[in-house]
Amino acid sequence: MSVGLSGRAAQPAPVAGDRPVLLGIDFGGTKMAVGVADGQGRILVRERVPTHADRGAPQALDRALALAAKLVGQVGGPVVAAGVASPGVIRPDGIDLAPNVPGWDRLRLADAVRDRFGVPAVAVDNDLNAAALAELRLGALRDADPGLVVGIGTGVAAAITVGGTVVAGHRGAAGEIGYAVSGGPWPGSMLELDFSGRALDRLADEQGVRGGAAGLAAAAARPGPARDALTARVDEFARHLATCCLLLDPQRVVLVGGVAGSDLIRGLLTERLGAVLPYRPEVVLSRFADDAALHGAVILAREAVPASR
Repeated sequence: MSVGLSGRAAQPAPVAGDRPVLLGIDFGGTKMAVGVADGQGRILVRERVPTHADRGAPQALDRALALAAKLVGQVGGPVVAAGVASPGVIRPDGIDLAPNVPGWDRLRLADAVRDRFGVPAVAVDNDLNAAALAELRLGALRDADPGLVVGIGTGVAAAITVGGTVVAGHRGAAGEIGYAVSGGPWPGSMLELDFSGRALDRLADEQGVRGGAAGLAAAAARPGPARDALTARVDEFARHLATCCLLLDPQRVVLVGGVAGSDLIRGLLTERLGAVLPYRPEVVLSRFADDAALHGAVILAREAVPASR
């Protein structure tokens, strides 16, 4: 869920030999990340590639599976389970609420991974839910309850953790705050159209700033029109985030995604929450940077292993 790609290349992989391995895939609107882990969930090799969302869903899925096959071949060992993180609400026959890649709603990710690798245990979940799972097991929410994970990347979304579990909601759509009503006369517009990686890319263009959202954040470090424009968007998002905090009363808020990596944006959000909330949660940046959902996908795979035996 990042605005820009750092393009981490695969390093020479430790060889697992005949030992079983786990496969994790994180699909996003801007990038896709694939990792192969040992049976304990330690990632042995990983690589990330652009999604090329404008070219549609089938090519993205095909390239991700080809990359996964390459990495599995490098590591060796049979794939005993796979975990997949994807935008949207995952159904057995498709995906809802994933508009950033044309045709994504028609994909059956579990079937595609199962058919390609011959592995019966394939777990698929929303990417922010996967990121929240990683924070619960390995990251900033191990000692915090309740928790709120907020992803600000290509899109914007959240995930809720209570009692050591991720709250999916009745239809699996808990945390889809990108659909929140934002600005203007009723019904206004969607929050994601005002504040997300893509929204800030468009705002940068409007301001004549190069470099998309990252360039806009850099320009906004100085007083001027860019800062005023960005601050207005941050203020709108902060109102919604404050409401989320009032509803959940989280102990800790964890920010993930490329936009969340901006010191300026993170500082503005923290300042605004602190100014209005009666009980202020701790606001931290995920230590996983752009890989929280990939780590979550590997955890999904690891926790699916018993079902395959």
